[in-house]
Amino acid sequence: MADQNAPLIAIAGISHHTANVSVLEAFRIPNEREFLTLARERFKGVLLLQTCNRVEVIVQGEVATLSDFLEDQGKKGFFIREGTEALKHLLELASGVDSMIVGEDQIIGQLKKALTDAQTAKTSSTLLELCINKAVHVGIEVRKRTKINRGAVSVGSAAVLLAESQLENLEGKHILVIGSGEMGLLVTQALAAKHLTAIYVANRTYGRAKILAEKIGGKAVRLSELYHYIRLSDVVISCTSAPHPIIHCEKLAEAMKDRCWPLEGHPRPLLLIDIAQPRDVEEGAEKIDGVRLFTIDSLRTINEKTMKNRKAEADRAQRYIDEELALFLRQLNRKTADDVLATLHTWAEAVRIRERDKAISKLGISDERIAVVVDDLTRVLANKLLTDATFAIRASAEFGELETAEALVKAITQGERLSRGPRKPRKK
Repeated sequence: MADQNAPLIAIAGISHHTANVSVLEAFRIPNEREFLTLARERFKGVLLLQTCNRVEVIVQGEVATLSDFLEDQGKKGFFIREGTEALKHLLELASGVDSMIVGEDQIIGQLKKALTDAQTAKTSSTLLELCINKAVHVGIEVRKRTKINRGAVSVGSAAVLLAESQLENLEGKHILVIGSGEMGLLVTQALAAKHLTAIYVANRTYGRAKILAEKIGGKAVRLSELYHYIRLSDVVISCTSAPHPIIHCEKLAEAMKDRCWPLEGHPRPLLLIDIAQPRDVEEGAEKIDGVRLFTIDSLRTINEKTMKNRKAEADRAQRYIDEELALFLRQLNRKTADDVLATLHTWAEAVRIRERDKAISKLGISDERIAVVVDDLTRVLANKLLTDATFAIRASAEFGELETAEALVKAITQGERLSRGPRKPRKK
């Protein structure tokens, strides 16, 4: 059952917990700006978070409306979080507790980007900005207070660990990295310490490939030369942001033929790791002789190994998250009381001005100084009289009792009786 006093926030989506790479790809939203604009017609605020292993829609609005909206967009099989559970999910997400690679740091930047994109598209809201900023703050603090990211791996470096586990040792190997964005940088940084014979960096924009290659002492490659360098490489790690495959089965099969020694019937094995979303490697590539294809789904084993070492830190992080969640809920509830208190103070100001003007009129004095004194006196009295009521209303809201806060205001401004529930019959 939903928490009646929780903020009106809902989250829906899919992640690595229940979805494989194919399901993630099908659920992915290709035109983010168009999606945000469409969603904004139904919600006061909306953000879209898309990473290589999750797609989540975060809204200020009703959970039922969000569910209906996604179904209208042809989406299904998504999880739903609302109110307090949605806020808790955000804090866990930013802290790396909910990540495929527990403790990874990239989620912080991804949440910031989701907020920036929504602000640019004018689909954010004050509440969502508060929630994302709080989540980012908690995520940073968790990493300061615990060792959850001590020796932590990103998805990019996990791909390198996967390659190492398959080949036992990467020393002396030729590696081709396709993509020079954030993920490409993480991959190449992880590779730089492996004593490789060569690291090739390919990218659609040659200039960006060159910049990244120079950082790690590698060689920049034009995308038009892709299959030539696939022929030379022992491992290919692909992590572009292309909306369609860039490695095609037909050309890959031709390249694999050139990896055959004259007296051998099979090509030299190629380890192909595709960590892009959507996928960079065309479906069916794993059937080509000599190709061993791995995807995001294959990284789960890396997380299982690292999670054993970080279980205690994840538990410490969870305790801190729970503490911060309680504080944040109180903060949000206090803000919710502002509208209620505005009604009270607007009413009080109207009464004060009316009675002030009556008093000045009865005095029949046109002295400006006396008018100022009367004005000050009525203002001080009004504020003093409202102090305890304001405190009680804020306290009620802070602990999630918004109905009590509203009832207090109505009792003062409209003379309504405070309801205490059904009266018990007197004992005879």
